[in-house]
Amino acid sequence: MIPSDNIFLIGLMGAGKTTIGRLLARHRNLEFMDSDHEIEARCGVSIPTIFEIEGEEGFRRREVCVIDELSQRHGLVLGTGGGAILDPANRERLKARGTVIYLRCHPQELYLRTRHDRNRPLLQTEDPLARLQTLYEKRHPLYMQTADIVLDTGRQSVHCLVRKLEGVLDLSGAAEEEDCSAVLSEEDAADSSGG
Repeated sequence: MIPSDNIFLIGLMGAGKTTIGRLLARHRNLEFMDSDHEIEARCGVSIPTIFEIEGEEGFRRREVCVIDELSQRHGLVLGTGGGAILDPANRERLKARGTVIYLRCHPQELYLRTRHDRNRPLLQTEDPLARLQTLYEKRHPLYMQTADIVLDTGRQSVHCLVRKLEGVLDLSGAAEEEDCSAVLSEEDAADSSGG
């Protein structure tokens, strides 16, 4: 039986997966977990340390195992790492085991959110904005391919975003994926222009 009550959040670092995920889980009486935090807890060290010792490849191997295990649970909102969708097995498992929500945020906004965060190894570079733009270009098609719902996070408040997300989730699949994406994007644009 597919645990269809699961909600999986995907998107680039800084898109709001943990913040939105926690609030969404609380509203829907579900458990929240973050795959990166789970990896850190199991290893007993930070993600930058894992990258330093094992490289990105070693970290990704750990990530595949954790996502496989966590996505088999029931009643879970799972925030995934930004690069989780790079692995085809992760994409397949997330799509098969719950509703996948892509929290889309453009590189400039992500840069403003993450520029002081030293716990993001892929951004420890001379030009983190350029790195975010490269990551966006590479990963955006994979996020779109994997997602059931796309939510533009932009500069909306977390509470506003979660309300919109819950509205779409409560439609119980009555609207097609493309319609959900368009509705959310149009509402975001309207709200943004209103102040």
